[in-house]
Amino acid sequence: MAIVAFEGLTERLQNAIGKLRRKGKISESDVKEVMREIRLALLEADVNFKVVKDFVKTVRSRAIGAEVLESLTPAQQIVKIVNEELVKVMGEEAAPLNKSAKIPTIIMMVGLQGAGKTTTASKLANKLKKEKNARPFMIAADVYRPAAIDQLKILGKDIDVPVFSLGVDVDPVEIVRQGLEEAKDKKNDYVIIDTAGRLQIDEKLMQELSSIKELAQPDEILLTVDAMTGQNAVEVAKGFNDQLDVTGVVLTKLDGDTRGGAALSIRAVTGKPIKFIGQGEKMTDLDVFYPDRMASRILGMGDMLTLIEKAQQEYDQKQAEELAEKMRENNFDFNDFLIQMEQVQNMGPMEDIIKMIPGMANNPALKNLKVDPKDIEHTKAIVYSMTPQERENPDLLNPSRRRRIAAGSGRPIQEVNRMIKQFKQMQDMMKKMSNGNFSGMEGLLGGGMQGKLAKMSMNRMIRKNKKLKQKKLKKLLKRKGK
Repeated sequence: MAIVAFEGLTERLQNAIGKLRRKGKISESDVKEVMREIRLALLEADVNFKVVKDFVKTVRSRAIGAEVLESLTPAQQIVKIVNEELVKVMGEEAAPLNKSAKIPTIIMMVGLQGAGKTTTASKLANKLKKEKNARPFMIAADVYRPAAIDQLKILGKDIDVPVFSLGVDVDPVEIVRQGLEEAKDKKNDYVIIDTAGRLQIDEKLMQELSSIKELAQPDEILLTVDAMTGQNAVEVAKGFNDQLDVTGVVLTKLDGDTRGGAALSIRAVTGKPIKFIGQGEKMTDLDVFYPDRMASRILGMGDMLTLIEKAQQEYDQKQAEELAEKMRENNFDFNDFLIQMEQVQNMGPMEDIIKMIPGMANNPALKNLKVDPKDIEHTKAIVYSMTPQERENPDLLNPSRRRRIAAGSGRPIQEVNRMIKQFKQMQDMMKKMSNGNFSGMEGLLGGGMQGKLAKMSMNRMIRKNKKLKQKKLKKLLKRKGK
């Protein structure tokens, strides 16, 4: 789940605040200098000028207070203030989807052509189906863009969600009317209307959307905005909101090569929350927008909560428990390694996962890390070239067996040796972690505040896991009458 959009901003903010960390005490002039650099960093990230002005003014007034200037750790205090103000600018809390008191809940997707509206409609349908156990229904009301209806039908088939259409020669309002009737007859609990877009906001487009809104009376009007359009994204959001009174925004293409200022501007300019962010091509690449998590990632502090949630979504619970047991007993073998590798791959690119761990985002050794998917396939080829006995018992892998595996996988013997060595190192690390031994964790994660945070997070997860197991045991004993 990459947030490429903020990499430049993250680096600039870290550099600005880093200057304060080298000072024991700071003065008002030190704060002003840092605020100037933060202002430039935000403007370069394409954040709206008024939003930047108000943000810097608020942070400066809080940062020159006695509690910061007289603090033993002024840099940490300023990081805390910047973090809190970023969260406020982006909306403080995640905004849930509006839901109708009776089915169906009607969601109208609007936006300019090319913003990713049709794909987002399908991603949202898939998310509702998977996470809410809902029965969504999509209406193809974009009769102008070539192949828009076919695209929605193909995506609907891929995720097994019905799509209603009447072709390109029918009035979109009539398509929506008949589609809503069918959804109500079939008792679908969510209806997602994919409307037409234009290359720019025009009177004809807005009139058509207003007519659909009047007919459908949607519970949600979600505006899809392309983050790569920068300042223009904010103007688009303002234009649609003035005409339709949108209820929320979906920010797409946050994984693209963009500066990401729209995420920090839209809420402040329009007053409407960003409800989802899209960052990838897969149908699962749509996430709820959490302002606090985004602020943490912008400041290079990682995002453990999202990482945990992604792991819970992708990992098979039974398999995870079996792997944990094997780790505790030090029986983790190459078969388990393959299972784990495939599940981690499902979570997304490895470099994105690593950046969610506190401290890893600023680790110089990992800054430009890129894991080539081919490398993972090469590793799999090496494991598949082992016999079942060798996978179960890596100690059998003597030099002659390794040469045979290298020939079978088409990989150099040095690569086979390196992979086996890394596997054994991972075995040792897993054994230590399963026993609750996190010595050296702070050093691994870059030390300082982030390393401590990661260590505390992991220890909290272990304590929570132990409590859950104790509760399950008590319930089991109670059922058995003991």
